[in-house]
Amino acid sequence: MAPMTRQPLSSRLAGFGTTIFAEMSALAAATGAINLGQGFPDTDGPEEIREAAVRAVREGRGNQYPPGPGVPELRTAIAEHQLRRYGLAYDPDTEVLVTAGATEGIAAALLALVEPGDEVIALEPYYDSYAACIAMAGGRRVPVTLRPDPAAGRFVLDLDELRAAVTDRTRLILLNTPHNPTGTVLTRDELAAVAALAVDRDLLVVTDEVYEHLVFDDAEHVPLAAFPGMRERTVTLSSGGKTFSLTGWKVGWLTAPPELTAAVRTAKQFLTFVASGPFQYAIAEALRLPDTYFEDLRTDLRAKRDILADGLRAAGFEVYLPRGTYFITADIAALGEKDGLAFCRSLPERCGVVAIPNQVFYDHADAGRTFVRLAFCKKAAVLREAADRLRQLTA
Repeated sequence: MAPMTRQPLSSRLAGFGTTIFAEMSALAAATGAINLGQGFPDTDGPEEIREAAVRAVREGRGNQYPPGPGVPELRTAIAEHQLRRYGLAYDPDTEVLVTAGATEGIAAALLALVEPGDEVIALEPYYDSYAACIAMAGGRRVPVTLRPDPAAGRFVLDLDELRAAVTDRTRLILLNTPHNPTGTVLTRDELAAVAALAVDRDLLVVTDEVYEHLVFDDAEHVPLAAFPGMRERTVTLSSGGKTFSLTGWKVGWLTAPPELTAAVRTAKQFLTFVASGPFQYAIAEALRLPDTYFEDLRTDLRAKRDILADGLRAAGFEVYLPRGTYFITADIAALGEKDGLAFCRSLPERCGVVAIPNQVFYDHADAGRTFVRLAFCKKAAVLREAADRLRQLTA
């Protein structure tokens, strides 16, 4: 048999190998380290919501293919949620689409809305699927870097840099707030400036808001679609995985005006077509949980954030305290370390903890070379043990 001489991987995906999450999770398994790399909780979501999924299975709801746009009960619950929380009215039949997690929603949106050669602005560091999805759509990624502001204790968006990145070839801005991995939450002023730029330059915006309910301290989440001129040009993505600690269910959704929803649905139907049938009914019930659920979730996660942040400071890291998400970004330069990737690869053997190097989320890798990301969506006892282990770095 003649050997194949052509490269099997499409040139669009050249450079996209195994994700850093797979590598670090394998290290955790091999060493028995505490895995603070991947962002999934180590406890399950509310029992009543899990029981709702069981009930849906037993009653035969969703065991066969659900409707392509999502079950009506969930689309209605999503529309109610957007109106109740943010004053944004969406038609559940024409302006809501259920996806296999927000990751599929991002892929479908970019495949539907980006022409080959279009420029897509993304805030770096960015969730790793963004780069792959832009590439699969044939777009050109244009990073705008969030930069650390030690005085403010957060990563900030340089609005002048964002404006300068827009050219005649720019098709859309891919936005993420609350932001993974930095934990920053864009302010009203920052969002207003993004909105004004999108309107002025006639840009589409795809905004990933999966951490919308995970905001702390004085931060607030404000959907970009709520700003003047933005509802008609914004695809807003979210999911139940992070909000309800049910990441394996892969129930995501988007809200957008009818023409954008229809465009994304055209692409989505050739990806999974449908998914997560019984879980859709359960997430519909979850979205109607009382406000106390969401308040208790934030209180619990804020306490866990503080446990890990205190432990990191005690171990010699410089900590950027997140205002949102599951993640803390810490600077290892104070430990005398210069390379986050090498540091994270050695960390499981050195002290039995797994972290993620932020530099893999950058085009400009030097801008993130000494930053690492750790997840605090774990049991408090696990975080305390991780903090104790990290102190070995300076012992």
